[in-house]
Amino acid sequence: MFSKSSLLHLRIPFSYFLLPVFVFAVSQSPNLSEGGLMWIFIIMHFLVYPASNAFNSYFDKDEGSIGGLKNPPPVESGLYYLATLLDVLALALSVVFVNWKFAVLALVYIGISRAYSHPIIRIKKYTFGSWVLIGFFQGMLVYWAVYMGLNDFPLTFIFKPNVLYPAFLSSLVLYGAYPMTQIYQHEEDGKRGEITMSAKLGIRGTFYFTGAFFGLAMTLFYFYFDQKYNSSYNLIFLIAMTPILLYFIWWYWRVTNSIVNANYTNSMRLNFVSATFLGGFFLYVFLNSTNILSVAGQY
Repeated sequence: MFSKSSLLHLRIPFSYFLLPVFVFAVSQSPNLSEGGLMWIFIIMHFLVYPASNAFNSYFDKDEGSIGGLKNPPPVESGLYYLATLLDVLALALSVVFVNWKFAVLALVYIGISRAYSHPIIRIKKYTFGSWVLIGFFQGMLVYWAVYMGLNDFPLTFIFKPNVLYPAFLSSLVLYGAYPMTQIYQHEEDGKRGEITMSAKLGIRGTFYFTGAFFGLAMTLFYFYFDQKYNSSYNLIFLIAMTPILLYFIWWYWRVTNSIVNANYTNSMRLNFVSATFLGGFFLYVFLNSTNILSVAGQY
């Protein structure tokens, strides 16, 4: 269960790419507690996400590159039990150290994640359905979970406009990003008879699709921050988004010259650039809006 192969299939570094949703939710939270913040981060990024990766790897048994793992080792039977152990531990820690609302939303995430990969349900085999679901549970659902974990409001608060709208923006980013993570897996997914969103769109179509969603998401983010913070973050937001746009354009140019460039390495680089600069901007909003930067500047 704790073999090197199984530990690699947890793909813990891949959790970094999902960090912006966590930081965004934290930056928009009216209440913070250091203990709750720490436990939510640990539970999501070191237990829930890795368990989901492991569960997916166990049933997919990919031989080619997968998200966060360029050369995946053969899957061992203990990987299933390791994923289950991490899920159980995540739920137990959620109840003890966070609150029951966070635990419920984490349980929903785990359930959807398992339905996504398990052969009995296998949501992953549905082109449009899997795209919709991934964007929802890695975006809105995670935002809600972090927000409720930090604030412990009644669960109905997730439908209030000031919570629902930023949660929707989180999903919108994922709806654009998800097909790009599939762009190098067309052949591997095709072996299982699965047509992913990226395979349906084609290589260039995936770029157009992602570009359109990314543009829409960034426009709505811009207006969201403009309305909430009176333009104080507009310039910084545009500066933070520029490296992502430049890399995206550069990669598209490379792909137009040779389709071989639609590969794992370039896809992971885009994920890294996006997570770093988008997450970095959200971190800046959090530090500045909570006056942590002002306090730090006094010392």
